[in-house]
Amino acid sequence: MAISNDRLAPPERLVRTLGSDPAAGEAERRWLDELPERARTVLARRQLTPERVQVPGGRTSMVILVRQADGTPAALKLSPPSSGTTALEHAALAHWDGLGAVRVLDADPEEGALLLERLHADVSLRSLAEPKAQLEAAATLQRLWVPAPAGAPFPSVADHTGATAAVLRERREAPWAADARALVDEALEARDALVAGRPDETVLLHGEYHQGTVLSGDRMPWLAIAPRPLAGERAYDLAWLVRDRLDTLLAAPGAGAAARRRVAKLAESLEVDADRLRGWTLFRATEAGVRELAAGARRQGELLLEFAGLL
Repeated sequence: MAISNDRLAPPERLVRTLGSDPAAGEAERRWLDELPERARTVLARRQLTPERVQVPGGRTSMVILVRQADGTPAALKLSPPSSGTTALEHAALAHWDGLGAVRVLDADPEEGALLLERLHADVSLRSLAEPKAQLEAAATLQRLWVPAPAGAPFPSVADHTGATAAVLRERREAPWAADARALVDEALEARDALVAGRPDETVLLHGEYHQGTVLSGDRMPWLAIAPRPLAGERAYDLAWLVRDRLDTLLAAPGAGAAARRRVAKLAESLEVDADRLRGWTLFRATEAGVRELAAGARRQGELLLEFAGLL
């Protein structure tokens, strides 16, 4: 049966992100234009039958829920090959081998394609009450913190944040960033101090870990998806858990105290240094907020910067 390109159209979120992200280059935009045809080719080559495109989906990839030739459900993830993220994601998922993370069934990094076990895509940890969600998130993340394999291609936290800090310094000078400059300076100073005094630990990190990247599974209750793997200290990986459910956090009375309690509770439960967790959360929230402003997402950018200011 022929597969129409209309059924394989990229989700609106993906189109909007790649269309507005200043970091997205011509290769990524060309990939987006060609995505329906690319998807058809990958599906046919692997004898996969598409059910539907997952929406709203991710900001840099498209996921198609599929059936394999024997009827087994799976999920096909397609990302721009030029970004190099597929090879890193595949390396991390292969190293975890299903322990705490989604399992890889097949991979073609050069095509930007990963065939993954099917999880319950519409049921993340955000479906749970906040205290329960944080407990489950912490337990799952602990399974992922294993020694990084020798010779692995994962960037270090120091190198990765060095690159993002350089971009942040450039964006600091833009007229639209004038109100955030004091916070940006504080975040950059915090990052430099964290790197200079980094602890003697190097584990494999998820890199983009939050409640939305942990989905319900069948062989295990909760499994992580969509890593942007790095090698470094555990405190870096906890930063997005501190700022999870940001709208709810900021709307409640005493948001600043609540944010600081999250830092203290997560640091204690996972035995990381609370000051280092606060520092990485400050840097990552500020960097993300300025990045959102640069992409024209003013509301989200301002929320992230407001949160960073509370720390």
